[in-house]
Order: sequence, then structure tokens, then C-alpha cells
Amino acid sequence: MHRLCLISLLAAGPWACDDAADPAPEAAATLAVKADIDDQLAALHAAAVALQAAAPAPDDDGWNATDDAAAVAAMRAEWRKARVAYERIEGAIAVLFPELDAATDERYDGFIEGGADDDLFDADGVTGVHAVERILWADAHPAHVVAFEAGLPAYAPAAFPANRAEAEAFKSALAQRLVDDTAAMRDDFAPLALDAAAAFRGVIGSLAEQAEKIGLASTGEDESRYAQHTLADMRANLAGSEATYAHFRGWIRAEGGDDLDADIIARLAALRAALDALPGDALPPVPAGFDADAPSAEHLATPYGQLFALVAAEADPDRPGSLVAQMSAAADLIGIPQIPE
Repeated sequence: MHRLCLISLLAAGPWACDDAADPAPEAAATLAVKADIDDQLAALHAAAVALQAAAPAPDDDGWNATDDAAAVAAMRAEWRKARVAYERIEGAIAVLFPELDAATDERYDGFIEGGADDDLFDADGVTGVHAVERILWADAHPAHVVAFEAGLPAYAPAAFPANRAEAEAFKSALAQRLVDDTAAMRDDFAPLALDAAAAFRGVIGSLAEQAEKIGLASTGEDESRYAQHTLADMRANLAGSEATYAHFRGWIRAEGGDDLDADIIARLAALRAALDALPGDALPPVPAGFDADAPSAEHLATPYGQLFALVAAEADPDRPGSLVAQMSAAADLIGIPQIPE
């Protein structure tokens, strides 16, 4: 989860940044980003509602992907919609609603650090999009993911609801919690205003997090590991970054940043092309023995290694000319302050 944007988005209004000489471009940019987030929060909540509605009516033998194939397919489709909407605005959610963000997007291993969850279908303990995902794909977890989780102290195997009580809890407790939490995000965000620091530098943090998203796959810890959706997560995350940057381009060029803007656009396009060139929603297979800290030349030559190297390079804030470094330079150019540590 994106934790780099630690400045409050509850600014006095879109003119909250005193360093900008002209408030008009800042106002236009932040209001446009605000509208984008509003739209994605609405889509996130709508998908949660549809997912819950698609859950089978509880019966004595619960449900599963064989006997209830159509319902499970429908729930999986709505889960993907929810995931894409969330990833496009992940940074804003994490800053504005840290508790809701944790309840919605924490991974299974994060939830059980404090102890086992003895009821994976209720509205407490392990919750959110990945709790739902873990159940919906209970019959399809990759072997390396199962191996990673089985080594956790409080591990419990994933399973479909096996009886009426579990099926009822999934629908009226776990899925309802996701509906309620996403509604709270949507409703609480509506009256808020953004500032340029949070809106623009938050994107920089989101881009920097791309390296974590792909790196965790090497140990089976990536977020959307059950649905094998992490590549799609990265595409959606990048799409949100591209949309936000587009709202700031005019301001950057107006301050003499034409060359900087052209380089950022080219780097965004290169990262987009690399992600889109890969098929499906899953990251390429991780080579056996891959070491994220010191990958071998052989491993870097694989499709996974090539993407890993590109993302790591562009997400490195200390690498001159990287995408994240150039985005930071653009923020400095237009006078957007640093986000406090």
C-alpha cells in the first residue's frame, strides 16, 4: 500500500499551496484530480455492491466454483472492477482514510501478524478486497503463494463457504463490510478539497511503489496474488498516475518545463508499453532463485527480469533521469512543496 503521501489532503482548498505564483493552474489541476478520484470511488463502491449481490443465496452446502460457477464468475468479474478502481486512486485512499484503507487493502499476512483469524467469512479480522479475493480464488492459489502463506505462524487455508452459516457470513458480513467501507470512503471524500502537494507528489509516491508491487512477487507476497492480478494492478496504478500528470502538464509547460514534460511523457509511455506488452493480468513467472537485491544476468533476461529492471530503474528517486526523479523535478519547477516525512 502506498504510504509515501503523508501530507493531509484536508487542505483549505485548491489554493492551499502558497508557493505557486498563480493559483489558477493549481486550482484547475487539483479540481480535475478531485473529479477523477470521485469517479473511481463511485466505481469502487458500485463494484463492491455488485459483488455482494452476485453471491449465491446461502444453502446447506455453501457454494464453490464448480457447483456455482456462474455466480463465482460474476463475483470475480466485479472483484476485478473494484481492484482496478482502487489501484487508480490508492495513494489518496491511504492518506485520507488510513483505517479504511487498512481494512480494505491490507494483505492476509499483514492482518494475521497480530494473531489468527478463526472466521475468515465474518466482518472482523481479515477483511477487504484481498480477503474476498482469497475466498473467490480458493481453488486456484498458485503453489508458491500457498507455500509462502503456509509458513506464516497464524496461517489458515483458504476455502469456499462450506455450509449455510459461512455462505451467509460471506454475503452479509465480509462482503457487506466491503460495501460499507467503500461507501464511507466515497461519502467522506465528496466534501473534501485537495492540495497540489498531495495530488502531484502523491503520484510520485505511487510510481515509486511500482517497484514494491513487482518485487514482492518474487516471494509470493504480492497483493493480488490469489487472482494473479498484480500486473493488472500495476497497469491501473500507472493509469491513475498518467491521468493525474495530464492535469498538471499545462502548468509545467507554462513554467518553462517543455523538455522536462516531454521526457516524463516518454518515460510514462515506455513503462505503459512494457506493461501492456505482457499478456493477461498476471506478472510473468518469477525465475527460480530470483534475488531482488542482486538478480543475475540470466534472471534479468527473462520477461519478469526485464520488467523488474525497468520498473526498478524508473522508480528509483536517486537515479538521475529516472521517471520518479523527473517527476520530482517537475514538482520543484512549479513550486509544489515536499511532503513531510
